[in-house]
Amino acid sequence: MKILLTGANGYIGKRLLPVLLEQGHTVYCCVRNKQRFTHKEYFHPNIRVLEVDLLDPKSLEKIPKDIQVSYYLIHSMLHGTVGFDVLEKRCAQNFVNCLKKTENRQIVYLSGIANEEKLSKHLQSRKEVEDILKESRSYVTILRAGIIVGSGSASFEIIRDLVEKLPIMITPQWLLTKCQPIAIRNVIEYLHKVIYNKHCLNQTFDIGGTEVLSYKEMLLQYAEVRKLNRKVITLPIMTPRLSSYWLFFITSTSYNLAVNLVNSMKVEVVCRPNDFAQKLDIHPISYKEAIEKAMGKIKQQMVISSWKDALSSGILSNKNFKYVEPPSFGCYFDTKILPVKNKQLVLDNVWALGGNRGWYYANWLWQFRGFLDKLFGGVGLNRGRRHPTEIEIGDSLDFWRVLLADKENKRLLLYAEMKLPGEAWLEFSLKQNHLQQKAIFRPKGLAGRLYWYLSYPFHVFIFKGMINGIINYNKRS
Repeated sequence: MKILLTGANGYIGKRLLPVLLEQGHTVYCCVRNKQRFTHKEYFHPNIRVLEVDLLDPKSLEKIPKDIQVSYYLIHSMLHGTVGFDVLEKRCAQNFVNCLKKTENRQIVYLSGIANEEKLSKHLQSRKEVEDILKESRSYVTILRAGIIVGSGSASFEIIRDLVEKLPIMITPQWLLTKCQPIAIRNVIEYLHKVIYNKHCLNQTFDIGGTEVLSYKEMLLQYAEVRKLNRKVITLPIMTPRLSSYWLFFITSTSYNLAVNLVNSMKVEVVCRPNDFAQKLDIHPISYKEAIEKAMGKIKQQMVISSWKDALSSGILSNKNFKYVEPPSFGCYFDTKILPVKNKQLVLDNVWALGGNRGWYYANWLWQFRGFLDKLFGGVGLNRGRRHPTEIEIGDSLDFWRVLLADKENKRLLLYAEMKLPGEAWLEFSLKQNHLQQKAIFRPKGLAGRLYWYLSYPFHVFIFKGMINGIINYNKRS
């Protein structure tokens, strides 16, 4: 069967793709930038990669006419708090208009549980997208989920950050709101089992796990699984704005996501009773079991996808990936070159930058810079990295974004997503028997020039210490 998979680089898409391939389907993966499509299945004979932008109707002409099933996995929750609903509706309408010109028979859409009369702007937008998709000529299957629990999911990572970092949590009143979390593996089961299933055509189903829990109970049950002694105190005085800042500063979430999450978490997301799981022979697992499986993936370093690797979790425009050579005019540079004895060891050290390994020198200064970035509304250092030693184009790396990760040609290029009066790049390349480390800063106005000169004394010893640390670090010592 020929299947169209939108959001193929997203959290859900990356996990659904291998399952569809295992079932023998030919999958047309829609991505905004082919360079970011670095799945291990890239060379699979049944994969076709289409570079399309759902906001650009002309680009959708690349979609073949003989597709049979389409997955719509496009959401804009990470974008700003104003206007994301307009973008979502425009994308959905362009998608429907495109499919009317194809042989597509079924659309599968992962939406959000929306059973309350008063919904958050995010959940209301999901419902409006549902209505647009129903205007197509295809059968539509809508799966509504609440909190998705899995390694790398935004909800799980926020819960993990809170419980691991805070022995006592003073929390907002909305932590008493009820929800019905579902394991990511169950979500993937539902998504692939509804294909051409006669019970699922033109139907909407709520999907959830085995328990209805408050967010407070979810925090405490996570603590039980991790054998941590935690206390959660809820106060009615915390406004939505304060709650958003609370999530933003303590966890790895962006401010935009924090605002949208807080607004959604004030609404109960509990499934309406149904026998859908039994019809599809799906056995939902408990919340605690979902946590155990997620932590198992993290410990085995097998996190397939993470919400933090979505472009919209930072400030980088998709177009920047088309230019893997940083600018040379109107920029300031700090270049360091040192001889290398063990090229493989040094290359491995470059590929392990950030996250738990840190930046090889004055990590406390990097952490302080991340703290300042958070104060000014930036992403900070909390995002870490998806894998301790592997890097893919598009990955987040603390407050950097990976533009190029070419291990064969021994070159890594990072783009700064921190708050800056300008733009910054950090480049590492191994040439012959030397490591070149280059910091590039393109200032914006007088503020950018002042920033460079004021921070230059710090750069002198930080960048010098970093390149020495990369060359001399040996994890066996």
